[in-house]
Amino acid sequence: MPEGDTVFLAGHRLHEALAGKTLRRGELRHPRLSTLDLAGLDVLGVRTYGKHMFTRFSDGNSLRSHFRMDGAWHLYRPGERWRRPAHQARAVLEVDDRQAIGFALHDLEFVPTVHEDRLISHLGPDLLAPDFDAAEAVRRLTEDRSRPIGLALLDQRVMAGVGNLYRVEVCFLLRVSPWAPVSSVDAERAVALSRKLLQANQWRPEQITTSDPRVRNWVFERTGKPCARCGTRIRSGDMDARTVYFCPNCQSV
Repeated sequence: MPEGDTVFLAGHRLHEALAGKTLRRGELRHPRLSTLDLAGLDVLGVRTYGKHMFTRFSDGNSLRSHFRMDGAWHLYRPGERWRRPAHQARAVLEVDDRQAIGFALHDLEFVPTVHEDRLISHLGPDLLAPDFDAAEAVRRLTEDRSRPIGLALLDQRVMAGVGNLYRVEVCFLLRVSPWAPVSSVDAERAVALSRKLLQANQWRPEQITTSDPRVRNWVFERTGKPCARCGTRIRSGDMDARTVYFCPNCQSV
């Protein structure tokens, strides 16, 4: 699952490539949107919020895309070979010098730009927003203090942007198990760590959560490998149909 920083960086790159330019080709290969032809529209800009991206056009509408588990936007030069199969392309936005291809974007909506906020009104504060409301994120995180912290961190209604990688890394840095209740966690620190990790990676494609040169991440996808802090073998388990990773020695329940 792409994290909020992945979406942020993709949105920034699309904005740099398309904003202020006219679409020579604009195809949406989605059942509800396949009859739309966006060619001739100007791209006004690209906005992101958590894991949602809005590409704005001169007709007063926006294309909302969500990456889900395997979605991505790629940029290419004209004639350059795509790195994913053409049948996975759900959106093709082409200007004179660049192609933006949205692959495996299962969630696409074409809505009036003035209605963008309706689609994200249920979400918590965006961790990468300049005006991020930490107090509101803490309030939402602690609404159900009996809830496992691993579930609460991944809930986009609490904070927008945390994916599976950051939830397990935040739990490790807090020294708590993903199954520990929110009541056992320093909620302010959990919010601050979530924001810190996303900000640290928002301008690079690789996600690094540790300063230890031996490893990029403390526990994520490191099942069976020694913990970089104590040497205990990293373990994994299931939580909400996803795999979570943890050190049984460093992280208490």
